[in-house]
Amino acid sequence: MRTTDWSQTSLGDPEQWPASLKTTLSLMLRSSFPMFLWWGPELICFYNDAYRPSLGNNGKHPSILGMPAKDAWPEIWDTIKPLIDKVLDEGASMYFEDMLVPIYRNGRMEDVYWTFSYSPAPGDDGHTAGVLVTCTETTGKVAMQKQLEESDNRFRDLVAQWPIPMVVLKGPEHVIDIVNNAMLKRWKKPAELLTGKKLADVFPGTGLQSYITLLDRVYTTGQPYQETDSVSFIQDSDTPHTSYVDFEYVPLLGPDEKIAGVIATVHDVTERVEARHKIENSSLHFRNLIMQSPVPKAILRGKNHIVEMANDALLKKIWKREEDEVVGKALLEVFPELKEQSYAEILDSVYNSGEKWTENEAELIIKGSNDTEQFYVDFEFAPLIEADKTISGIKITAIDVTEKVRARLKIEESEKKFRLLADSMPQHIWTADAQGTLNYFNRSLLDYSGLQPQQVPEGGWLQIVHPDDKQSSITAWTKALHTGEDFLLEHRFRKYTGEYRWQLSRALPQRDEDGNIQMWVGSSTDIQEQKTFSEELEKEVNERTKELEQKNSELEQMNKELQSFAYISSHDLQEPLRKIQTFSTFLLKSEHDNLTDRGKEHFRRMQLAAERMQLLIDDLLAYSRTSNAEKKFEQTDFRRIVEDVKDDLNEEIVRKKATIEITENCVINVIPFQFRQLLQNLIANALKFVDPGRAPHITISSKIEKGAALDYEVPRPGNDYLHIRVADNGIGFEQEYSNKIFELFQRLHGRSEYPGTGIGLAIVKKIVENHNGIITAHGIPGAGATFDIYIPAA
Repeated sequence: MRTTDWSQTSLGDPEQWPASLKTTLSLMLRSSFPMFLWWGPELICFYNDAYRPSLGNNGKHPSILGMPAKDAWPEIWDTIKPLIDKVLDEGASMYFEDMLVPIYRNGRMEDVYWTFSYSPAPGDDGHTAGVLVTCTETTGKVAMQKQLEESDNRFRDLVAQWPIPMVVLKGPEHVIDIVNNAMLKRWKKPAELLTGKKLADVFPGTGLQSYITLLDRVYTTGQPYQETDSVSFIQDSDTPHTSYVDFEYVPLLGPDEKIAGVIATVHDVTERVEARHKIENSSLHFRNLIMQSPVPKAILRGKNHIVEMANDALLKKIWKREEDEVVGKALLEVFPELKEQSYAEILDSVYNSGEKWTENEAELIIKGSNDTEQFYVDFEFAPLIEADKTISGIKITAIDVTEKVRARLKIEESEKKFRLLADSMPQHIWTADAQGTLNYFNRSLLDYSGLQPQQVPEGGWLQIVHPDDKQSSITAWTKALHTGEDFLLEHRFRKYTGEYRWQLSRALPQRDEDGNIQMWVGSSTDIQEQKTFSEELEKEVNERTKELEQKNSELEQMNKELQSFAYISSHDLQEPLRKIQTFSTFLLKSEHDNLTDRGKEHFRRMQLAAERMQLLIDDLLAYSRTSNAEKKFEQTDFRRIVEDVKDDLNEEIVRKKATIEITENCVINVIPFQFRQLLQNLIANALKFVDPGRAPHITISSKIEKGAALDYEVPRPGNDYLHIRVADNGIGFEQEYSNKIFELFQRLHGRSEYPGTGIGLAIVKKIVENHNGIITAHGIPGAGATFDIYIPAA
């Protein structure tokens, strides 16, 4: 507060301040409780150190110190002004608890809850001269209360709407707290006779005691309990009969993470159990069920685990044995290696305890006659229980998930290599979640900024952005998050030396199959040299422009120089690509034996990406040349141009088994090399977007038509026009995209399906415009595409 220039405020020099203000400030500044003071006609702002954290980061501290209240708090002025006036006018104190007062802090508006009081601060004359605010932020408390209320309401709604009978029991006495309609229907009792009562009181009798014992165990240990095919103690009809249920007891945790009760769910499976009993009574049906299952299954009998049956799925896919090699023999004698893998102990445990055993992605080693195979399986060992409750054997179910596990392991390994590769790159590589929160950054960012790893996620990337660029950075990033558009911005980052350097930052949203953004992947590239060069160039161009205004004869020469320079610059952009290609090729060759197939695939994809970028730059240059090149028209044989293009594309035509049919020939007045490029792009597109089920067939026709008779507006309707049509039998497209496909970078298909840059048809359209013509496109999905070109006839 001492550093504030108070002479610039209406209060003037602190030495001249009234004694009442000094006294109030002295009390406030010594207080460890958050306090704020508005003083005088302009309500000048003061606050103590205890209040400082409430202002957040990148917010109002220290700018509002000594500022009029209306200027300091514009976002909540309409809310607090009436309260302040009441204190000033009536001298009354006010108290509010957990009141929502949004404020601007941490670089954005935040909803903040407060418990606070407004009290009059008397002046030297005894009248109210200011308002003293004593406050505590209760945002966390309010949020927690709301979460608890919402969580409890959602939980109760979920229980009530759950179709399976469910009851929530509270406390060690198992008092009924919530019981849903499905359970009320099963118990045949109204809710008012159940809620708030002990379970044992509602259903007295010795039949309940075993279930009470289980509930006590779950409540005491916190371990869930499940049981299937249990005989139910509650009869759901007036005529007693045996019923079966699957039930589960799950501990209910309270807000303090301590066990508050037990959630019990019951599912009547009487029909299922009775049906199973009937099936199990038929050994033939049971055998067919096992043997015909596409899932690997086997039946073991007795304590020695004799293989009674095993289906083909298990024999062929996992055991790799013939039926007579295993049936009738002890499993552990046929596969002694299972003893070393703990499967013997598991089988004995299931047989002796009667409790099934389930594992996912368990490693399984099977030794064959010639080699040893490693599998990963999801398996279940379930006891076979006879009608007299004795255990006669074990049912084995195993699903081979080897490919899934190995794929996951490769992905994990790939993730490690990605981070290693990212850390070796000079660019800053980073990712953020769907809300824009930074969650990954490579080593380059730390080396550049000098920040510690924990500082980056805590303060975000704005902490190294130049102060003059922060607002534009926030605006651009916020827009990208709201619209889902790419983030692209030039701004300055502070280096660990204190120097600020220009960066080109770009982030692309990564979406799921439904189009929802899952994360952002971004990079920041140092463009200081390019920026400096650009600024110097701009300065030089401005100086030259003033001179060229007096020398029209020199303007054309200067434009040519600038175009040449732009062409050279565009080639310089390829330098990073050449480095990526060179380094990736070097790593792929030198580290070939050390890389996994997955790693090699990543390098190949990186090379393909660089090649696609190279193609994009080449296409952009081609597009530029269509605008800048000299337009020299010549009388040219149309069929000759088509034949030249066919020769250029001969390899692709042969590979695709394509046929190209030219129905007419004529002499055309065109720019030869541009028109050759036009036809090459159209034919190449037809060869690219083909239907896998049929060989490509391309028809090229031409004829003369009157401009006035055309269905389209042409530049010269009084002239004759040459109508050239290129049609194919490829995949076609929806007609709604007929104009969009001619725009730069527009693609209707993913790059993995059909490679390309999205520039080819833009070049075609530009060439047609250079010939004072028009082009239209018509497509039918699955049937092909047709392009009609109209240019003035020779």
